[in-house]
Amino acid sequence: MNQTVAVDNRRADLVRVAARLFRERGFDGTTTRDIAEAVGMRSGSPFYHFKSKQEILAAVMEEGLTAGLPAAEAIAESALSPREKFQALVRAHLEIVLGEGHDFIPVLLYDWRRLTPELRERVQVLRDRYDQLWQDVVSELLAAGLLRSDSAVARLLLMGAINYSVLWYKPGQGLNLDQIAEEAVSMFLGPQP
Repeated sequence: MNQTVAVDNRRADLVRVAARLFRERGFDGTTTRDIAEAVGMRSGSPFYHFKSKQEILAAVMEEGLTAGLPAAEAIAESALSPREKFQALVRAHLEIVLGEGHDFIPVLLYDWRRLTPELRERVQVLRDRYDQLWQDVVSELLAAGLLRSDSAVARLLLMGAINYSVLWYKPGQGLNLDQIAEEAVSMFLGPQP
């Protein structure tokens, strides 16, 4: 393994472990030492990869958004009907929010305000791309007569309801992600005609 790959792998390990710890303990309840120990590093080693704990937090959020963008882009650009696109987008979003090992977006939801203004601006670029894909599908739903509004507020309410599932969803208990996606689409758009 060359040195660049090893450095990239260590950085990826730090981001993955930090996401889990931030989700479990919160940003304030997690130290850089905790992250380093969980990855098997010395306490100062994360600073080889990141300038600060804030930078680690931003990297966690960027990882979650970057992971979710390809699926969302493929869905938004597909030839699916607006309802089918919405169903697929809801299901893909549930996966990145609730899927096993996907701690990145919940951290974004919980700890967004912990970022410095500069880091928030950097992450916002990815958030805007992701939000625009949702907005485009919401506009398609309006054009198809399936929603009554395509405003940003409608999109935010839809996404907020879906994001709230991080507080109540328990894997293996109750509905699975496909069933939750079906329920959400029925709730927002009404039953399938």
